[in-house]
Amino acid sequence: MVTRVGGWLFRKRTSIPLPVVAALLLIPPTAVGARADWLPLAGMPVVLLGEWIRMWGVHHIGSVSRTRTERLGPLIDHGPFAMVRNPLYIGNILLWLGFSISARLLWLAPIVCVLLILEYHAIVRWEERLLESRMGDSYRNYLTRVPRWLPNLAGRSTADHDAAFSWTQTIYSERGTLIAIAAGYLLLALKSRLL
Repeated sequence: MVTRVGGWLFRKRTSIPLPVVAALLLIPPTAVGARADWLPLAGMPVVLLGEWIRMWGVHHIGSVSRTRTERLGPLIDHGPFAMVRNPLYIGNILLWLGFSISARLLWLAPIVCVLLILEYHAIVRWEERLLESRMGDSYRNYLTRVPRWLPNLAGRSTADHDAAFSWTQTIYSERGTLIAIAAGYLLLALKSRLL
């Protein structure tokens, strides 16, 4: 059941956050958040950390990370993928956490984190089943070496320098997320002027 839901969530993962976007833009800050003019700045390093993790991951995995289909590339086990199996999803969670803080909605931050963890857990279960069925023993070996969510900071990549994608290709692939971050902060600035 979780894997079936995960497959559906995987295909819809671009539109699923729209209610969170609406909440961030339409819900006025709480009494604490309304008086805390420093919160928009406090959320920015969290957003930047999330995007840095995403960029590092995309630099190693390439545009296959953007697919909504079951298309697979090769098994990537270098860069951040040598330390944790899902760095892009970890980066996404940090992005949304940072935006919740920047929107001065501190109470929403843990809710967003829990919802994303549940969503990504289901997606990852589906992805793992798909990858195991298509890649077999090489993927099963990867599962035993690299943790799903909590990075093994001691995990070192032997091929970190062999990233297949240039930084120009990485930025091009990640352009949608970069535009969304810029638009998000512009909309939050407009919200703060209107409220």
